[in-house]
Amino acid sequence: MNYTGENIRNIAVIGHGGEGKTTLCEAMLFNGGAIDRMGKVGDGTTVSDYDELERSKKMSIYTSCSYLVWKDVKINLLDLPGFYDFEGERNEGLRAAGGALLVIGANGVIPIGAESVVDYCLKLGKPLIIFINGMDKENADYVGTVAALRAKYAGKLAPIQIPIMENGKMQGCINALQERAYLFKEGGPQEIPIPEELKAQVEEMQNALMETAAENDEVLLDKFFEDGKLTKEETIRGIRMGIATVNTIPVMAGSALQNRGVINLLNEIVTYMPQAQERTNTLADDLDNDKVINVTLEENAPFAAQVFKTVIDPYSGKLSYLKSFRGTLKSGSTVWNANTEQEERIGQVYLLRGKKMEPVDELVAGDIGAVNKLNNTNTGDTLCDPNAKVRFTPIYFPKPTLFMSVTAEKKGEEDKVFAGLGKLAEEDYTFSVEKNVETGEILLGGQGDMQLEMLVKKVKMRYGVDMKLGEPKVAYRETIRGTTEAEGKHKKQSGGHGQYGHCKIRFSPCEEEFVFEEEVVGGAVPKNYFPAVEKGLREAMATGPIAGYPVIGVKAVLYDGSYHDVDSNELSFKMAAGIAVKEGLKNAKPVLLEPIHSLKIAIPDSYLGDVMGDVNKRRGRIMGTNTEGETTIVIAEIPLAEIKTYTMELRSLTRGSGKFVSEFLGYEEVPPMIAEKVAAAKANKD
Repeated sequence: MNYTGENIRNIAVIGHGGEGKTTLCEAMLFNGGAIDRMGKVGDGTTVSDYDELERSKKMSIYTSCSYLVWKDVKINLLDLPGFYDFEGERNEGLRAAGGALLVIGANGVIPIGAESVVDYCLKLGKPLIIFINGMDKENADYVGTVAALRAKYAGKLAPIQIPIMENGKMQGCINALQERAYLFKEGGPQEIPIPEELKAQVEEMQNALMETAAENDEVLLDKFFEDGKLTKEETIRGIRMGIATVNTIPVMAGSALQNRGVINLLNEIVTYMPQAQERTNTLADDLDNDKVINVTLEENAPFAAQVFKTVIDPYSGKLSYLKSFRGTLKSGSTVWNANTEQEERIGQVYLLRGKKMEPVDELVAGDIGAVNKLNNTNTGDTLCDPNAKVRFTPIYFPKPTLFMSVTAEKKGEEDKVFAGLGKLAEEDYTFSVEKNVETGEILLGGQGDMQLEMLVKKVKMRYGVDMKLGEPKVAYRETIRGTTEAEGKHKKQSGGHGQYGHCKIRFSPCEEEFVFEEEVVGGAVPKNYFPAVEKGLREAMATGPIAGYPVIGVKAVLYDGSYHDVDSNELSFKMAAGIAVKEGLKNAKPVLLEPIHSLKIAIPDSYLGDVMGDVNKRRGRIMGTNTEGETTIVIAEIPLAEIKTYTMELRSLTRGSGKFVSEFLGYEEVPPMIAEKVAAAKANKD
């Protein structure tokens, strides 16, 4: 069948890990005839979780694409990972999706992480349906879950189903909009009369839905005030308008595992979720005319698409996932990469069903597909007609907040570690790998410990390199608080020319990292040896007297010394300066310094007290707070040693809703008791 923007729905299936997203996708694919039987996450047999890591962890790690056809409508499902560490995958999938399906458990509360997902969809303007899953479980609490959602999203929630319960389990449902009741049966839903005991509930829900529908359209609002009610068709139209503008969030329920309520969900996706052609405000830079335009979905217009995900396979090469926003992409055509300003030859176009790639002749506007072996194209790049050049907004990827040292298990394989991680970086823009010049460590940065663990395992699986993670070192510094004078003399006689260097140096604190001056009079030390003295000072201050860390904030003044006409040379004065440093710094009240980072911590208002208390426990200082809606930005200065694993600890403290960014601020003195521990630990390692 040839699909157009009218009969395509692009749906991102989202939610916190463990709520049943992948199982729900499996049930929808089964009902749509895309698969013969439902696979299980625990068995590693689902369409979405096909990667070896996903099967071993029994969780979604990557965004996967699949599709089904329901009532002549092609529904593209983007199964997004729910764990916090994979935010980049979530952002990729939502860029391609026209709407989202949030899956939450029937536990009477909003699950951890679900709030941030909903808030992100509201921010992006992504139409949203909520599916309350697990209604087959004992003590499933539909009413309590709806109440929790309604309290959080007052005025937006529109429950359209009433579950028919028996012995604590959902046996069917009533669709209040359609005024129809169904029981779940083996062959699908069986329509029944609305039970008498639930008719009052249905009427109450219908009135609430009428009111919600009226609020989304001024004409409907006037009619509702005049007549006190709306027709079924008017209510449906108003609800659909509210979904499109994200003013209304419909709520449904069922059991993905038992395949209950899933057919009803598919019906509602077809009815209420926006058609691909109804997409609005897809802005892009018109490169030919130097202006911003709204790219509308037109099949016969010049082609324009965005690569929203890249997969690197060691055997089959590079696969680029595309969302077509305009025109048609044909196999064998040539397109323009607006980011790299290079042409790309399109080989075969594919539709995706998990790991299965189905070759097709073309990809129409509004659809999702993939092409392989695009050498100069990466995630976020725009591919377009060479005669109508446009460029879409880049996809947002969060910067790493957790850093761990990474080493090869076998000596000599460090280059392989870099190479393997470099390949993975083409797929994932949310991690970094770099060498810390201060400590000499390779640092792997990401969104959390789960992501870093998966990266290590992926490098092992794909490239055969074993790596291990460790806690990164802190790049401490040392300085002095007092002024002292020291003498350094290097004298060596071994027959023939000897070595002789003698200098007297005054050490004092200063604001700059290092200052060298000379006040020598009478030629006690010849000028041609001054550079050697300075070099000796700099090299010696690489190792401080407390714990062997580099020394900063020192002014060294060469004020006297002596030399020998025959035995003095640059090496001798360099050695003499080093001796003076070792003697002088010990007597200049040396102290240990630690790196301080400035943090901007974004949290819901309700966690402000907890976060501020936690900052104080970490020897931090609160520098101020700013309020942006219901979010508070806490600005703090905290020692780096206290925030090595702050990413996970902030999540725990704020139920996953807190985020932060940090940057190096400077160095400050370490409290004496902590300095002693740092020095002792360094001595033990050395």
